[in-house]
Amino acid sequence: MSNNVHLKRRSAAAVFFLPLVTFGIYSIVWYAKTRGEVNASGASAMTTWWILCPFGLFWYLWSLTKGINVATGLGTGGNYALLLLLGGIGQAIVQARVNGVHTGVTAGVAPAMA
Repeated sequence: MSNNVHLKRRSAAAVFFLPLVTFGIYSIVWYAKTRGEVNASGASAMTTWWILCPFGLFWYLWSLTKGINVATGLGTGGNYALLLLLGGIGQAIVQARVNGVHTGVTAGVAPAMA
């Protein structure tokens, strides 16, 4: 895991519900903001304009998940499958995983109670 995490904490519920309210526009905003944060953390992700190309979305999502992997240490393949196959639900799950990196909680492991 990278010691230099620059990805912003966002509410996973907001990441799920805002695309429903904005008719999908927030999904593109989430992709663009996350790409900017990935690039600021030292990893590289392609420009968000690739989403508009017919097969560019596949390549763009792979590039974004590779960048998230470099920035946070989360896996590439699982995040790619979540974003590609589940859409908005996958975005919320990936955001929850990124939030877990900030708090030190890993997927499937409950935090220790004092």
